[in-house]
Amino acid sequence: MRLPETRDLFARKLQFPVTRATVLDTVGDTVLHAPGGENKTIGDVIERCETDEFESADTLYGSLMTFVGDEFIGRKFYDDRGGIGPSQDDDQEVNF
Repeated sequence: MRLPETRDLFARKLQFPVTRATVLDTVGDTVLHAPGGENKTIGDVIERCETDEFESADTLYGSLMTFVGDEFIGRKFYDDRGGIGPSQDDDQEVNF
């Protein structure tokens, strides 16, 4: 499952508020496909979280997004606005 699809999964499969244990029992085995590395389960990620109860699908999704690893963030340090930082050849500001 892709990471953005998990919010809908939470809303369909869980009754809120929900305990961490119920999340792990109900959807914990769901595999999250990592674009840049090893796949993880929802349980792998939520086990890093210390929250015992989630009030809504949005709060659970927010916790999931907080605790996923670097393999889920895409290209690290990518900036489509001109690179990581100023280069030595960049001595003048350009506005578009």
